[in-house]
Amino acid sequence: MMNKKYTRFSFEERIQLEKLLSHSQSFAEIARALNRNKSTIAREVKRMKIYSAIRANWDMVYKTSNRRRFKSKMNQNPALKTYVLSKLMKKWSPDQISVSLKMHYPDDNSMQLSRESIYYHVYVHCKKSLKEELIKELRQQRKFRGNVRRGADKRTTIPDATRIDERPPEVNGREVPGHWEGDLILGKDRESAIGTLVERSTRTLILVHLTARDSKTVRLAFEKKFKALPEVMKKSLTYDNGVEMAQHKLFKKHTKVDVYFTHPYSPWERPTNENTNGLLRQYFPKGMDLSKVSKKQLQHVQDEMNERPRRTLGYRSPAEVFYEMILKKIEI
Repeated sequence: MMNKKYTRFSFEERIQLEKLLSHSQSFAEIARALNRNKSTIAREVKRMKIYSAIRANWDMVYKTSNRRRFKSKMNQNPALKTYVLSKLMKKWSPDQISVSLKMHYPDDNSMQLSRESIYYHVYVHCKKSLKEELIKELRQQRKFRGNVRRGADKRTTIPDATRIDERPPEVNGREVPGHWEGDLILGKDRESAIGTLVERSTRTLILVHLTARDSKTVRLAFEKKFKALPEVMKKSLTYDNGVEMAQHKLFKKHTKVDVYFTHPYSPWERPTNENTNGLLRQYFPKGMDLSKVSKKQLQHVQDEMNERPRRTLGYRSPAEVFYEMILKKIEI
């Protein structure tokens, strides 16, 4: 049953809302996808002529945090501003900074700041020179907060694809390990690529070195990675509609791993992989020739990502949780 208690839209929900609107989804369809009331969706959308997730979220931050003549909380508190800017320069994410403030100043509201307020300060309140410097320290280095991709997926339809609707219910809950999400991140002129595999329960990342993007090369490279995994950690792979996974039947035959494909235009059906690919752009920016990235470099990035504490894991690292789950399965 839908929870009727109202909660404010998160930025992630607003991004999904904008994407669904761009694909002409009705308010009723969007409400079902976001587990929201239809009237709540309608009110959110009708606040502006053309709905923008970025603008809607910043309007919310402005109304709740910047009521004093457009003065931000950071600009009114030098100690808070120094703390936040120093952490940004150390490549801390706004989320990590927000949580750190709560941990270090639990009883001091003047030293509390949400992640969106930090983003808002960087993109709106900072002087141009400082803004450019700080954006370079953010992991995705976007010129604007929250780029939202639109448009139809023009790639070839995968033959005999098993859709995500047929995926076991246990995958959605993330409680059972061994279910992965996969994709490619593309390099300069879309001529080079790196394979990315992320385990849903532990957020463990595997980076796959690719010499080409054709389906055979990708299949063989992915098979090699999956065959090296413990049996308890390889059950399924959810992929998008990229033609590089056209040999999914052979992949399943050789690895015993079921492959499920998302619906067209629905990257949010692989949320763990999408988020991880965004973080990887800090290491492999768009326009980079990925064919020049060595296996050793990929391993370094993979290790660094897997050893980084994650909020969704209670600030434990993916590597720590991954091996913990393997040990639990062995004990059972």
